[in-house]
Amino acid sequence: MRILIATDAWSPQVNGVVRTLKATVERLRDAGEEVEVVEPGQFRTMPCPTYPEIRLSWRPYRALLQRVNAFSPDVLHVATEGPLGLAARRVARRVGVPLTTAYHTRFPEYVKARFGIPLAWTYGYLRWFHGAARVTLVPTPVVRADLAARGFARLALWSRGVDGGIFHPRSVPRLEGTPPIFLYVGRVAVEKNIDAFLRLDLPGTKWVVGEGPDLERIRREYPEVRFLGVLTQDRLAEVYSGADVFVFPSRTDTFGLVLIEALACGCPVAAYPVTGPLDVIGDAPAGALDEDLRSACLAALRIPRHNAVTHARQYTWERATTQFLQYLRQAAAEVSTDDARAAASRH
Repeated sequence: MRILIATDAWSPQVNGVVRTLKATVERLRDAGEEVEVVEPGQFRTMPCPTYPEIRLSWRPYRALLQRVNAFSPDVLHVATEGPLGLAARRVARRVGVPLTTAYHTRFPEYVKARFGIPLAWTYGYLRWFHGAARVTLVPTPVVRADLAARGFARLALWSRGVDGGIFHPRSVPRLEGTPPIFLYVGRVAVEKNIDAFLRLDLPGTKWVVGEGPDLERIRREYPEVRFLGVLTQDRLAEVYSGADVFVFPSRTDTFGLVLIEALACGCPVAAYPVTGPLDVIGDAPAGALDEDLRSACLAALRIPRHNAVTHARQYTWERATTQFLQYLRQAAAEVSTDDARAAASRH
């Protein structure tokens, strides 16, 4: 099957969406599928407001239309709702290619946190955007229920995975600092609620891995915190292995790929009982969920590391990619059936 994936998020960005798409593309190709990725680096770009390090496609429609006509995909999957995703949605409708979409991030909550735009406005746009798709893939049951309650239709689950060849317990020294070691990995930005972790009165040492628009402010306000920048996946696995607790303060993530990466390395999780942690951890003895994040952090210290590793084993990219491909095949088959019925009705 020929699959075209359009995404506004790609290298050099480092985030869960990019890692999810790259892992999926790799395994699709390993399975013999023909996959092309259309991403901003192939077009003229402009800096994203408040995130200048992220480049957005500038008027990509015509060039994208040529790419689609040349590749002639069996299905077009739109991974993001930005300028390139919007152009891909328009192209798919124009040429009649089956369209699938994915909901990776709680974009309305991010936009409200950063710009104050009401949730109803952004959710209205997203409902229209995804309404053109044969299916919209979501990462967890909680997200599916939330979107269904907001009027989204044709939703299906597409889980996530972790590469066990990279993310596994490493025999490395504990990260520097007075133990215990509490670790955050992710974008350093207001929507990640990182201050909720850094202002906690906890024993030991706090480490932050990642970059983002709030990094300099965070460095100034929390001089006792240790920082690392963006790391390779191999180095990141060592960092997870050298920490005692992985702290996930976000209340707006749809899944949180870093959760299962940390677990796979034997690092128990402390988080709020919200979307993402509820689906990944739930009541499993691999992490501690509590509205009192400090209590969750202290409880996670008592969790055996093998509990985390065992829980992470259910998340594989092979299983997640099988789900993804199943829904794309179904979308292509539905369009073929619809075309056959339309042809029959004309005779």
